[in-house]
Amino acid sequence: MPFLGEPRLGSSPSGHLDTLYPVIPPFSFTDQQHHLINQDSLKGKIYVADFFFTSCPTICPVMKSQMLRVYEAFISEPDLMILSHTIDPYHDTPDVLSRYASDLGVMASRWKFLTGSRDSIFNIAEHYLAFANTDESAPGGFIHSGAFVLIDKQKHIRGYYIGTQEKEVDRLIADIKILLYEP
Repeated sequence: MPFLGEPRLGSSPSGHLDTLYPVIPPFSFTDQQHHLINQDSLKGKIYVADFFFTSCPTICPVMKSQMLRVYEAFISEPDLMILSHTIDPYHDTPDVLSRYASDLGVMASRWKFLTGSRDSIFNIAEHYLAFANTDESAPGGFIHSGAFVLIDKQKHIRGYYIGTQEKEVDRLIADIKILLYEP
């Protein structure tokens, strides 16, 4: 599977000149159980990240139905997590996110609904090669990509999928199976 993002030349851990691919930078968000989630929380795991908001009147319900397929396909896989970042942190408090997760019927140990400062959420979206922003003219007041982003155990982006399309999510599920067996 490919690495996504702009590579650069740099020193590898062994000290040799090598091609280095971008990694997701450190982050810190709060989940639906009021727990702090950061990169240490994901050590040794691959994960799928996306962006949404609970009051979204457009693509979010479709994205969540497709992400449920991913969740159900890997419900007993301890090395996979799902991180859904709200882009409306003023409304989507941990308690609102908890009700949302409960309505979906998902376990917090497998699927984290994350909130934090708007700036930190919009910033991490850029690192995921996604976008999220406010837009008064958009339904619900926000715009965001419908992407599902696959991150490997070393925090590299390994796949980018249209989260509203069943065939794309089928491809994501197949790619997760590949990554689970990568060292």
